Amino acid sequence: MQNIRWGIIGCGDVTEKKSGPGFRKARHSQLVAVMRRSGDLARDYAERHGVPKWYDDGEALIRDPEVDAVYIATPPDSHKHYTLLSARAGKPVYVEKPMALNVDECREMIRACAAAGVPLFVAYYRRALERFQKIKSLLENDAIGEVRFVRVMLCKPPLPVSPDPDNIPWRLRPEIAGGGLFVDLASHMLDFLDFALGPIREAWGFSGNQAGQYPAEDIVSGSFAFESGVQGVGTWCFSAYEKCDITEIVGSQGKISYSTFGEEPVVLSNRSGQREFDFLTPPHIQQPLIQSVVDELIGTGQCPSSGESAIRTTRVMEQLLSGPRS
Repeated sequence: MQNIRWGIIGCGDVTEKKSGPGFRKARHSQLVAVMRRSGDLARDYAERHGVPKWYDDGEALIRDPEVDAVYIATPPDSHKHYTLLSARAGKPVYVEKPMALNVDECREMIRACAAAGVPLFVAYYRRALERFQKIKSLLENDAIGEVRFVRVMLCKPPLPVSPDPDNIPWRLRPEIAGGGLFVDLASHMLDFLDFALGPIREAWGFSGNQAGQYPAEDIVSGSFAFESGVQGVGTWCFSAYEKCDITEIVGSQGKISYSTFGEEPVVLSNRSGQREFDFLTPPHIQQPLIQSVVDELIGTGQCPSSGESAIRTTRVMEQLLSGPRS
């Protein structure tokens, strides 16, 4: 294929700016169809974004002969379903993160795509952003010597949540999201550490619901060890009095500090002093990763985020949520 014609299943908020326009603006890429359960909303999205086709049935979009590859942007509870349908249709899949509800679903998705001979990509787009590639480059060039340990902290004040359980946002409902905000946000943080430092061999942690606002966990803390021998600790709290977003990678000769979700400079501290690196966030933040997916599909490049890498992040989150082992 010289050009990839995409169909989107689930054209909600994330597709308005973060991802959707990236499929139109990436080289050798077109967005030809979108689907939403509400046909009126699907048509509205298509008209606003200049997409020629719209559907209210995901399977119909997958069967469309003019759709070469499928982007699944639904909540996680339907990622497996649409991935299996796409695999059976012989169409490559780009699926939102987290990859699925649990490791077993991730494994089933990987097997289905492998059996069908189609690639499976996951939207851990920080792997393709210049900001995070700079951090990886600093590590690879021994800017802080040998890496010793990692500290991660993400805190947010409580969300204003309706007391009506039927009106709780889906990201706070474990049966839909696979967990709460930890699964939604920490997945990005842990996946980038996998990218920068290699796979995490083992993790264990504690999770709890301290504020009692919703069914999902609102605090997780734990420890993890990488296959390389690097160790790490993390705390993710979503009922704190202030915001914080800091990761420190500490080595034998310095450290790198950065925010995962903000735009603060990446800070390198070592014996030569302190340097700051500023980066602009792309207007469509997923576009660099989308470009890497397209490049792999047309045979000119390789995407850094696959089902095989993404299942590792889901496994680590499951371990952190499962509590200490006896």
